[in-house]
Amino acid sequence: MKILRAPFWHLALLIGLLGSILAACGGQGDSSQPTVRLGYFPNLTHAAAVVGVAQGLFTKALGPNVKLQTTTFNAGPALIEALLARSLDIGYVGPNPAINGYTQSKGAALRIIAGASSGGALFVVRPAANIQSAKDLANKKLASPQLGGTQDVALRYYLQQNGLKTADKGGNVQIVPTDNANIVTLFKQGKIDGAWVPEPWATKLISEAGGKVFVDERSLWPNGKFTTTVIVVRKEFQDQHPDLVKKFLQGHVDSVQYIHDHQTEALNTVNSEIKRITGSSTPQSELQQAAANVDITYDPVTSTLIQSADRAYALGFLKSKPDLAGIYSLQALNDVLSSRGLAKVSGP
Repeated sequence: MKILRAPFWHLALLIGLLGSILAACGGQGDSSQPTVRLGYFPNLTHAAAVVGVAQGLFTKALGPNVKLQTTTFNAGPALIEALLARSLDIGYVGPNPAINGYTQSKGAALRIIAGASSGGALFVVRPAANIQSAKDLANKKLASPQLGGTQDVALRYYLQQNGLKTADKGGNVQIVPTDNANIVTLFKQGKIDGAWVPEPWATKLISEAGGKVFVDERSLWPNGKFTTTVIVVRKEFQDQHPDLVKKFLQGHVDSVQYIHDHQTEALNTVNSEIKRITGSSTPQSELQQAAANVDITYDPVTSTLIQSADRAYALGFLKSKPDLAGIYSLQALNDVLSSRGLAKVSGP
């Protein structure tokens, strides 16, 4: 397993081109050993992916004749670049990068096939920065996991709604996009004043670096529900291998149910995997606290996606308001849920 980070997104394009050549030569297209190339983040909000890989639930669902190849990312834009470059087939990603990938390809590249988590994102600040209200964010240095990522959009939209501008827009609030583990280091060193991050990194800032919660993002959404992570599939892969997509979703539902039924074991798995991938572990007490902020689910909470798109548009990440009518493809998920006597999820 490898970590692909945003500054090297151009490598994804090269990998994608090589993948296309190999497919033409019988590599990816070899029916005797089909491959599902999966991307995800080592975050608690991606627990379904982390647990599904580590516990072998995806491998079991896909069957012995299918190879599962995994790549981990720090944030969504890099994953979407890899998907557009055809070096990934399925990915766990935030709603904003998914929207960007859909609009960038004019609806041709990807579909959202399931949800993975709701909630689990917080804006944490250093007490020494003396941030008591939104106006105190002026002249501060803040961090997000990656430019254009879901938490980055949430942070910038919050600033915009409170009459503040970022430095790149002529304002006085500086945002430093960097990976989650480095955000913790910078926070401890006092080099940033706050960060909008997913769990368990938010709780690490609180427990290990003395941070305080300034905004729990759930407070900004109706009923405290908003889509944090969705599953996207490369449309070409979905058209060519609908059976593999459905089997993968069986593994995803298995993983979500495993997490709900075996919370302690699941948290231990997530913790050990995050440590293995990033080199940073989280005390069990912290992880349990972080888990209380996240709802692991296969429901994509579709009603909140349009609002995410509107916010990205208001920030200039989208040139025009997108038509997202075709972004969801939930039939396979609902087939899996129906076969198990579970309630179907609703579309937009």
